Amino acid sequence: MDYHLKPLSKKCAQTGEDLVPGTVCYSVLIEENDEMVRLDFSEAGRKLWQGEPIGTWQCIVPEPIVNKKPTIDTDGLMAYFDQMTEDANPAQEKLRYVLALLLLQKRRVRLEGSHHDGKDEYIQVSGSQGEGMYEVRDFQLEEDEMHELQESLNAHLMQEWAA
Repeated sequence: MDYHLKPLSKKCAQTGEDLVPGTVCYSVLIEENDEMVRLDFSEAGRKLWQGEPIGTWQCIVPEPIVNKKPTIDTDGLMAYFDQMTEDANPAQEKLRYVLALLLLQKRRVRLEGSHHDGKDEYIQVSGSQGEGMYEVRDFQLEEDEMHELQESLNAHLMQEWAA
């Protein structure tokens, strides 16, 4: 038999007070309408509750998980992509390619096609908000080089956005 119990509550089932990170939480398992239900209590709420549990346990309320990665501002990325296109710096061509792939993934640009120019292949993308057509050299990067360039791009963007 499979049991599907909800995760730790944020509030005491008896008093409604917040379950504070670092404090002890008392949990009980009860049967309600032919289903197993988990109830979580603070110290005060546990003393007030009068039910018959099927099981009990206690835990320490964990600290909330903080998303350390900031959300990506796709318009800011697009502006940076435009700037890189205007600068046309050959040293940043691979970084521009990685940025184009990220913008494709975020659906901020659309893939319009590709073409060969001698030995090089290019992808053609257009902005999803009416920006023009862009040609980006397709470098067919290895995974480790792609990862390195992503880290470089992330570091640059963090530096720019922190300023």
